Amino acid sequence: MPFKPAENPKCPKCGKSVYAAEERVAGGHKWHKGCFKCGMCGKMLDSTNCAEHENELYCKNCHGRKYGPKGYGFGGGAGCLSMDSGAQFQGEGTNGHVAEPKAVTKAPEGEGCPRCGGYVYMAEQMLARGRAYHKGCFKCGDCKKNLDSVNCCEGPDREIYCRVCYGKKFGPKGYGYGQGGGALQTDSSDLSGFGSRGYGHSGISFLGLMCDARDLEFQSDFTSKPSAVDTSAIQASPGQGCPRCGGVVFAAEMVLSKGREWHRKCYKCRDCTKTLDSIIACDGPDNDVYCKTCYGKKWGPHGYGFACGSGFLQTDCMTEEQMASQKPSVPIDTTSIKAPAGQGCPRCGGMVFAAEQQLAKGTMWHKKCFNCNECHRPLDSMLACDGPDKEIHCRACYGKLFGPKGFGFGHTPTLVSTEVQGTPFHTEFNPMTGPKAKDGKGCRRCGCTVYEAEKMLSKNLVWHKRCFSCFDCHKSLDSTNLNDGPNGEIYCKGCYGRNYGPRGVGYGIGAGALTMV
Repeated sequence: MPFKPAENPKCPKCGKSVYAAEERVAGGHKWHKGCFKCGMCGKMLDSTNCAEHENELYCKNCHGRKYGPKGYGFGGGAGCLSMDSGAQFQGEGTNGHVAEPKAVTKAPEGEGCPRCGGYVYMAEQMLARGRAYHKGCFKCGDCKKNLDSVNCCEGPDREIYCRVCYGKKFGPKGYGYGQGGGALQTDSSDLSGFGSRGYGHSGISFLGLMCDARDLEFQSDFTSKPSAVDTSAIQASPGQGCPRCGGVVFAAEMVLSKGREWHRKCYKCRDCTKTLDSIIACDGPDNDVYCKTCYGKKWGPHGYGFACGSGFLQTDCMTEEQMASQKPSVPIDTTSIKAPAGQGCPRCGGMVFAAEQQLAKGTMWHKKCFNCNECHRPLDSMLACDGPDKEIHCRACYGKLFGPKGFGFGHTPTLVSTEVQGTPFHTEFNPMTGPKAKDGKGCRRCGCTVYEAEKMLSKNLVWHKRCFSCFDCHKSLDSTNLNDGPNGEIYCKGCYGRNYGPRGVGYGIGAGALTMV
């Protein structure tokens, strides 16, 4: 059964078919969007200002002039006598649709609008490849469709076209190109039995049609002779065309890479000929383009740990002399570069550069020297502890060397008594001695210097963690049970209540007890 296209309503103004995507409805008729304008002044209309009369559209003003009441009290203004019939809009040769164009002031040769030759002022300027057009002249050279910066295409004849007309005139021809997906576009060919159009030119997909044997035979004959224009044959001036083929690059097929213009079909990897885009293209030092894989093989680092796979030894395209010359050299030992006294690494005395710098209390260390002085464990800013010997230690070694000593401290197992008598709870009052601090700067109880790793605070006083205990019962304290006494010492809650708490009935250790301690 032959294919019959669906019948569509005709536009009353131009007589062509109106499709659903562009239809405008008025007066029981369907109009094209471009034809939906006033028949006298050419103003574009919508549903709010449209008036229809005898299959013609008018704006409300023109409809009133032509068909509205005339006489005293009618017309443009109240109390105005208007006999205007709109004759000023009826120009010869315009079918009553548009007015005669106004004369433009001609500009000197090559300075005005390329289409009309008149002066182009800034308020109406439209640019295309450095040339200024009037907004009204910025139209397609074939279909006269209004253009903008999105759908404007520059042709090799220095004219401007819409995308469709540019493709018809300068685009590729043959099977797979045209207005419909998979259509055969042969506008420039004259084929018997098919006129000047290719099979599927109406926009219907080739795959959606039922083809007989004659159609398939013609298709196989035609596809073997593509009529696409080879733009690489149009050679450009030296240094101005496509870097690969040297041909002129037009806007419809232009791909940019580092300021150079390529044909879309030439924009491929030099080695594997893989088609490239802006994501995977890499510019090589030989002014050619590569995919990421070929670029890595040719220009990337070589040796163990590099190339496409982890741990893969990549030696493509390299001789033994090249591989020997690119073997990694022995790294420079920066500790051998001695620094001035007091300015280098505290451990080795070498110069410390920014790439390997580690900081500890204002001193700069090499990254490889920044380890514990005892166990040589590598350190970072979270693990390093500065000791009083101007060395750095890990937390465990710092605790062993400078931490509190005695029952309950250190890494020794807990002392458990098996006798009936309990072990004393308190610690030694002064279990160790250290460097004495200046008056008022050290620990309140022992007077020794207090470092950050063991500092405890109470009312702006500094204490060692081992000294931070009750003055009476020597119970270890924290921020929840700390009480500052008036004598500058610290107490637990019970001892503070005994020494400085209220006396009398109702106070004391037990409720209702009378304490006179």
